[in-house]
Amino acid sequence: MADKKLPSQWLKILTPARTLMLYYFFALVISTCILSLPVAYKEGESAPFIDVLFTAVSALSVTGLTTFSIPDTFSFTGLIFLTIILHLGLLGIMSISTVIMLLLGRRIGIRERRLIMQDQNMYKFGGMVQLIKQILFIVLTVEIASIIVLGCYLLPKFDEPKKAFFHAYFYTISALSNGGFTLDNRSFIPYANDYFIQFIIMVLIIIGAIGFPVLIELKSYLLLPKHKKTLFRFSLYTKVTTTTFFLLLFVGALFIYLIDQNHFFSDKHVVESVFYALFQSVTSRSAGLSTLDVTALSETNQLFLSILMFIGASPSSAGGGIRTTTLALVVIFIMTYARGGKSVKVFRREIYEDDLSKAVTVTLLAIFMCTVGIMVMTTIEPFPLTEIVFEVTSAFGTVGLSQGITGELSTFSKVILMIFMFIGRIGLVTFIFTFRSDAGEPLVRYPKERIMIG
Repeated sequence: MADKKLPSQWLKILTPARTLMLYYFFALVISTCILSLPVAYKEGESAPFIDVLFTAVSALSVTGLTTFSIPDTFSFTGLIFLTIILHLGLLGIMSISTVIMLLLGRRIGIRERRLIMQDQNMYKFGGMVQLIKQILFIVLTVEIASIIVLGCYLLPKFDEPKKAFFHAYFYTISALSNGGFTLDNRSFIPYANDYFIQFIIMVLIIIGAIGFPVLIELKSYLLLPKHKKTLFRFSLYTKVTTTTFFLLLFVGALFIYLIDQNHFFSDKHVVESVFYALFQSVTSRSAGLSTLDVTALSETNQLFLSILMFIGASPSSAGGGIRTTTLALVVIFIMTYARGGKSVKVFRREIYEDDLSKAVTVTLLAIFMCTVGIMVMTTIEPFPLTEIVFEVTSAFGTVGLSQGITGELSTFSKVILMIFMFIGRIGLVTFIFTFRSDAGEPLVRYPKERIMIG
């Protein structure tokens, strides 16, 4: 009798959020094993287990923080392994699993659809399989187009076509996944004056960070006949996401320039300054690629970049952080409350209280986590507070920018960053939901009473 009840008991324990976290943990174990293989390293090269694990977490969470030189340590095979893990982080565990199941002719059941819904941060079961197909189509189309364009452009810069196209392939995956890994220890500084490559990379980063639902809606709109486009209505999610995303992008670039206009940008001409500021604003939200040495910026600018990294990308994307919609809802909620409003409205739509509670909870939890992480690391590490803040927010936002201290951190600090990267990849909402049971609403309700606030 007990045996028959065991499956249902396990189903109650393994909620979609907990199952998803377990799947990502298994993917991390497999990724670590793959990157530990001798064939992944150049002759005479190796890495300690903690650094291999750190790199696996960084790749799976599409962060890009590293504790050793990737191009000097990994062989061609190791770099291919790295791009495979980046794909896994870009598409998500359930997307890859769904594609494999479809290829094998397996049926996608209700439980699988719930996991896809949790992984992609969606609200309903309907269209989950179609969503995965659309995501895969968009990713493959963008990748192929980018590899061809970048490969052809890089041909004159390399002595062999295969080298040019491998660089195009690696940088395409790294930018689209917002992974931040490069084939040069100087990140993208060698391309600081190559505005064509910078433009392509920025477009790829934005596509990877703006969120798959936005891209799917945009594709649907572009494929409509001209006479039907006037009737097309973008969802509230897309309106809020794109508005917040691009507002942060351009305001971020403006502030990056203004803060250091008499410092880093003092000897730069207009076009150079625009691309430096714009690229840094784009990459600081989730990608981690950089055309400048962040240590050359002022402390104020480094703290501002930390804020951008903390905010991160959009939901259902390759990026981390608290996400753009979270920031938008919290800001709108504060403005509404300050004006005496009773309900939060945006784009002529009223926001669900559950979404507002979720946004506030995510923001407060993120602040608490990062504060604790910064305090602990500041206590045990000899580095300045600014550098620690930069490292923690970079890990939490799965960005990958660093001031060069990652490899010098203690094992304990590396573990802290790995936890932040892992949570950043699965998302704070999923992480919070792992503590939630499916017990339903309590049967007992208590009287309400006021508490003084402020």
